[in-house]
Amino acid sequence: MSEADVDRIIDRFIQEGYDIVFTTSFGYMDATIKAGSKYSDKIFFHCSGYKRAGNVGTYFAEFYQVYYLNGLIAGALTKTGKVGYVAAHPIPEVIRHINAFAIGVKEVNPEAKVYVRWLFSWYDPAKAREAAEALIAEGCDVLAFTEDSPTVVQVGQEYTEKGRQIYTFAHYSPMLKFGPDSCVSGQLVHWEKIYEDIIAKVYLGVYNTTNLQSVDYWWMLREGAVELGCDFGVPINPKFIPLLKEIKVTEKITGEEMSIYDLVMLRLKQMSEEVPTFDPFTGPLYDQEGNLRARPGERLGHDELWTMMWFVDNVVGEIPKPK
Repeated sequence: MSEADVDRIIDRFIQEGYDIVFTTSFGYMDATIKAGSKYSDKIFFHCSGYKRAGNVGTYFAEFYQVYYLNGLIAGALTKTGKVGYVAAHPIPEVIRHINAFAIGVKEVNPEAKVYVRWLFSWYDPAKAREAAEALIAEGCDVLAFTEDSPTVVQVGQEYTEKGRQIYTFAHYSPMLKFGPDSCVSGQLVHWEKIYEDIIAKVYLGVYNTTNLQSVDYWWMLREGAVELGCDFGVPINPKFIPLLKEIKVTEKITGEEMSIYDLVMLRLKQMSEEVPTFDPFTGPLYDQEGNLRARPGERLGHDELWTMMWFVDNVVGEIPKPK
């Protein structure tokens, strides 16, 4: 749905008798706030925004922990030291996901770099294919992406079938079927976890039309809003598990040697705990210019991540102004 249609669609929902309206794209934010003012007896929740009101809350299923886990795998698998990333829009959401992925890559492969290509679109299979093939031509043998089609995974499968192994990581939805010999893992979303919680709390009277000003869901692994995998219930493509169990790395906190598979499972467990005992955005973290962005032991919080517009030091590419 285009942003120009939001007002009309919300009006229609209200006329049809709906009491709760979810608006599911960042570009719908201002229209949601406007609707909240217009329909003060209704409840609205906006996805990925930062503006709230008495009857307008916000919510988001955050992927950065899972991107970090995929980065660990990518760093272990690359033979060229070049990992490609096909990115939608240069906004904080995508920036922090690229950074989390790159932090994972660097943790197990300090010499590897992450090369970014921008699409300036959430959905453009033609441009995604062009970007993926350009990154492969530049020597990238692993690809991750933020784009709403399976194109990058399909490209990886095509090259792999021709004898050039390209490892890929799915985004947002199950994509194993598009790259059975290429897709290693990915990130999956469970919006239903958030919707169920919000609707239950409205039903029970916990949320009403006057107390949503400070309600901002930021749900991750701990809450079950996101999942590691290229298919539901499949954290890692079984085809690649033996290889990942053979590759040994050093766990940076304890110095213990373990397989990359075991490291990923360890970090997954740590970040899924009631009080997560690990976070990828823990310093020291440096940006591309060598500036210290997080001191040793300092963990970047919600606000720093929500507004992040800088790359960590192993990312190659600039952050252009959004088109």
